[in-house]
Amino acid sequence: MLKIVAIMFSGIGLGLLLRKQRLSWLGALITVLVWLLLFFLGVAVGQNQRIIMGLKDLGLEALLLAFAGIAGSVVLAWGLWHVSQKKEKGGRR
Repeated sequence: MLKIVAIMFSGIGLGLLLRKQRLSWLGALITVLVWLLLFFLGVAVGQNQRIIMGLKDLGLEALLLAFAGIAGSVVLAWGLWHVSQKKEKGGRR
């Protein structure tokens, strides 16, 4: 855990030192690295027999949690959009 915190703080320090530099390529690099992390996570899950054997039981629960998360996000995003539109229309008068 200490290694993770040290790596994170060293990244913050490097970011502070390089904040005036143009690092336009950094976003693309981060995207590729996240894809690689997700791929290797999938490989690790695929190799774990306990997860694969329990996938049938975990599948329905995971599906319900995913739909609940999506539904909650949609409702809250709609509510935020609705409130911001009211404020925007009220501010123009």
